[in-house]
Amino acid sequence: MKGYSVGIDDMALYVPSLYLPIKTIASERGIAYEKLNKGLGLEHLAIPDVHEDTATMAANAVVEIIEKNQLDPRTIGRIYLGTESALDGAKPTATYVLEMLRRKYRAQYGTACFQNCDVVDLTFACVGGVDALQNTLDWVKGNPDRMGIVVCSDFAKYELASTGEYTQGAGAIAMLVKHNPRLLAIGDTFGVAAMGVHDFFKPKKEVAKLQIIREVLNLAGVTDITAEETLAKLSRSLEVNGILDDNDAKLSIRKDTPIFDGQYSNLTYQNRIREAYLHFKNQKIKAGLIAENDPIMGNWERLIFHLPYAAHGRRIASELFMVELKAIGKWAAFAQENDLAEPQLADFENEALFQRATSQFLRAITKTKGYKEFTINKLAKAEVASSRVGNMYACSIFIALMGTLEEDLKDGENIAGKDFGFVGYGSGSKSKVFEGRIQPAWKEVVKSFDITKKLDNRTALDYATYEALHRMEQSTSIIPPNGEFGLSEILTTTNKEGARYYEWKERKDRKTVKKQMLSGKMI
Repeated sequence: MKGYSVGIDDMALYVPSLYLPIKTIASERGIAYEKLNKGLGLEHLAIPDVHEDTATMAANAVVEIIEKNQLDPRTIGRIYLGTESALDGAKPTATYVLEMLRRKYRAQYGTACFQNCDVVDLTFACVGGVDALQNTLDWVKGNPDRMGIVVCSDFAKYELASTGEYTQGAGAIAMLVKHNPRLLAIGDTFGVAAMGVHDFFKPKKEVAKLQIIREVLNLAGVTDITAEETLAKLSRSLEVNGILDDNDAKLSIRKDTPIFDGQYSNLTYQNRIREAYLHFKNQKIKAGLIAENDPIMGNWERLIFHLPYAAHGRRIASELFMVELKAIGKWAAFAQENDLAEPQLADFENEALFQRATSQFLRAITKTKGYKEFTINKLAKAEVASSRVGNMYACSIFIALMGTLEEDLKDGENIAGKDFGFVGYGSGSKSKVFEGRIQPAWKEVVKSFDITKKLDNRTALDYATYEALHRMEQSTSIIPPNGEFGLSEILTTTNKEGARYYEWKERKDRKTVKKQMLSGKMI
């Protein structure tokens, strides 16, 4: 079929060695465990160690792709990174990944082994990884010799005790994009819907020096001098000798934790995926590939959603389910059978009341037998891995894919030649809908994913250690890097302040690592 000659040849998952059991956070926050576990599908939250960040996780995932496929770095034309956890406002995080890889492979392939590899960050909240994939697919199509790697890497960090805290997660996923892929061939058609909204964002905040000084004086209990008098003591020279001795009256602060409105974000998610789905279908109709009343989701063996938490797919897909049934002429019978009456705007005093009624109506759809069967068949397998990692932002749609494939392999499913539908979303907001076809060699590829093995071989955190990591009070790694990249230094010197340096730590056996940890020789 046209447009299915390029796609994902292989995938690799990197997940931190630490996790917080959802039981621990539920107990600490006074939330019923069943609400988080059964209601949202949460089991574990992957938490980065001191030496881990967006760059190390991405580089570790790319190394696995290179090693598994015995790739010559000089043949990799690009490494495009999808992330919303960038380490710098100008220097792409992908350049840190590139330098780590160059240092690791220079002895074997030369110091210029990645010199002709194009790198860039693509950021659009959680859909940035899909953007990087679509861009790379188009680039690979231009030449049969081209090969690229798409990597997604994120740490979904929320404020302590916030409503997003229990959905946290972290990790990276790398994908090898080639012609004639062994795993998943991806079609040309991408449905897109975008709108500028503030459902979730990480703004650069400006804080006046006067406000900072006032807070410090209040905290110190100082009453014999005012904040205004203290500020006046700062030098007016152009020389900068400290944080407050800055030439700007306001200081910029950027935090990793977002400002968000959960209910509004769900609404924008729901609206964008409907719009992108219809755009996808309309393109198929215009191209003469399907008729207006042909099914789309009905032809997809599995549905792969962006999952901010494991159960989100089955909670959010109800409108698409209705849209599909309407298109194929089965909605009226389904609505009558389940006593469902779709709200009409004309029947309500205002938009807010209509939206509330619509939300209740869509929730009622999720409780029907037909919808539950639909989600079990098409969505449930994606929840298994997601529940044990948490939100991975740009990675979430791809851990859903990897997890689904590993579950299909365990179950002995015959999915070669079957089509999967993908529904990506990024706050801000944008959705992309596309489809891919499972290739004959998929089982051999999926055998090397080792998702369950990786998730089983992790260490649970107690609450106190988790909070120390979250507050950035922990100065040494809980589990030192072993057979992976780790952050080694962040410079504070003039003209290099904030520059990050990394190194590869060769793998050592567990006994040696434990001995060195106990002796304090590893950090």
